[in-house]
Amino acid sequence: MIKRFFILSSLCMVLGVSAQRSHTVVKGDTPYNIAKKYGLTVDELLKMNPAVKDGKLALGEVLTVKNDKTAAAAPKMAAPSRQAGNTQTGRIILQPKQTIYGITKQYRISETDLRKLNPELDSNMKIGDEVILPLESIKKYGGTQQNTAVAVSTPATPVETVAEIPAVAASEGEYTVQPKDNYYRISKQFNISKEELFALNPGLEERGLKPGEAIKVKKAGNRSTGADVFEENTNPKAKVDTGNEESSSATVTAEADDYVTYTVQQGDTVFSIVNKFGITIDELIALNPELSKGLKSGMVLKIKKLDPAYVKKSGDALSVVMMLPFGYSTGETQYRAMALDFLTGAKLAIERNATNGQKLDIKIVDSGNEASFKNSLTQINPNNTDLIIGPFFKSNVVDVLEFTKNQKIPIVAPFANSPELYNYSNLIIVETNDQTYADKIVDEVKSTFSDQKIYIVADAKKENANYIKAGLEKTLKNPNITIVNTPADIQLDKNMMTGQSAPVIAILSNDTDAAAEGFANRVIALSKEVQGVKAFSMYYAPVFEKKADDLSQAHLVYLMDRKINTEGSFEKEILAAYKNKYCKTPPKFAIVGFDIVNDMLTRENRKGEIFRQMNKVQTQLATKFEFVKAKANGAYVNTGYRVIRLLP
Repeated sequence: MIKRFFILSSLCMVLGVSAQRSHTVVKGDTPYNIAKKYGLTVDELLKMNPAVKDGKLALGEVLTVKNDKTAAAAPKMAAPSRQAGNTQTGRIILQPKQTIYGITKQYRISETDLRKLNPELDSNMKIGDEVILPLESIKKYGGTQQNTAVAVSTPATPVETVAEIPAVAASEGEYTVQPKDNYYRISKQFNISKEELFALNPGLEERGLKPGEAIKVKKAGNRSTGADVFEENTNPKAKVDTGNEESSSATVTAEADDYVTYTVQQGDTVFSIVNKFGITIDELIALNPELSKGLKSGMVLKIKKLDPAYVKKSGDALSVVMMLPFGYSTGETQYRAMALDFLTGAKLAIERNATNGQKLDIKIVDSGNEASFKNSLTQINPNNTDLIIGPFFKSNVVDVLEFTKNQKIPIVAPFANSPELYNYSNLIIVETNDQTYADKIVDEVKSTFSDQKIYIVADAKKENANYIKAGLEKTLKNPNITIVNTPADIQLDKNMMTGQSAPVIAILSNDTDAAAEGFANRVIALSKEVQGVKAFSMYYAPVFEKKADDLSQAHLVYLMDRKINTEGSFEKEILAAYKNKYCKTPPKFAIVGFDIVNDMLTRENRKGEIFRQMNKVQTQLATKFEFVKAKANGAYVNTGYRVIRLLP
């Protein structure tokens, strides 16, 4: 009887696989392979199991894996490969800007069949690599690559060798491109950034690396300080670590077939990447099947198709409208000084780009005030405008977007940043929002947390403080967090065993100078009482520089979006040019005006296709620009900032 019971149980298990509604997590399981096993997408699996946070699975955890969709689903048979048997094959040499997707399109081959012929193929291909393809496809669609050496063989048989081109010594300042070179390899070899390489070789970024071509490189050891990374040491005893290193390099690039790619950084997760680019997990995996084997630092992921490029209306000159709130038509002067300063910096950027050969047609429009703004729109011809910089205020930005909705003109919002604006695909938002800063503070605290009590100094609204508290509670294990109204409320903790004072973590989420002054003084006082106090601030305040030595004892970490590296050659040049033109150092809004206008104009190409250049990470005089999509078909939002660390 018992034997019969086991036989029946086994039979039921076999017959019941298609009706299974749960899955118990075992070692090696991932959301991807579980979803694949049960005919689900990863997003569907996670929706059915809301308790699974950030894709983390616990051994023994029981997941729901069955719904109406999977009950009706039937297993699909794999399509037979077209490259079966002893099909003649040949090899092509990978050319600049060729990608897996581009090869499949050109040679009419599925990605599955391409990978069968090239098992080691991945998305991080290098110029000069050999790719095996059906000989018939090479002859039919190869163009200039039709004469590549071929053989009737299995893919493992070598059929072509490439002669190495002699390299030129680094000290000569010139280098001959090798067949397997790429930008990363050359940049690393000569200790320069990609941006410096492109600056030394105008047009190199557009045409790509060509084996045998001689390019300019800097002599080894002569690399100048980059515009984005610098040191400021207001006190000889305090070291200042700056940079936001995890996003300071241009890790987002555009491929020839118009996909954006992203190089995986240390600490990235699948969930952080999909959130960063506003896509679903299934969309990411569909473009990157190798993710099923896990995410690894250094992987190059294909993200999504780029937006269609905006092409300028007509003529050689780029037609730019700047909308600034001078208030001359209404007699208001509330924002006039701000607008005039912005214009002085903008003019310097315009003159700089015009001198470099860019043809520009600039029109300045007085945007007036809220009530009169719509009248200023009559001065704009949307059918002959290629770029609008401004207006300053959110409601006005919406009016301009509505006014130009049929033309989809790129519009730059210098100061407006609000979720209500994120739905507009032609909007470029410059101001980094508070949530970006708060997320970074959560990451910083996480890296140093070891059961200390946490105090968050809030402003009147407490929005930032509550957001940080929620983020820490989600990230840390059993955190003890208190939101306080003033820095004076921060108190040292007590060790329950010894009764002695214990260090705490203090966070400032209030952006007033008065709050920063009180915070600095309180943190300094506490760090003198006990070692190990850690301080963090979402914002910069002048007091942090004045008291850098004392604050370094609390390892203060603060964020800032604008900072001039006065030692940088580019910065020295711009500061000198401004002083020569206006007989003074640039005030705050002049710096903003220069940075925004210079950044936007340098992203434009001859066709006015600014959206094709939005993936570049650029730092101007004081502002870092690192744009990401707010959502799949939404606005470009700047997420660039600097991290300043005061070290004792």
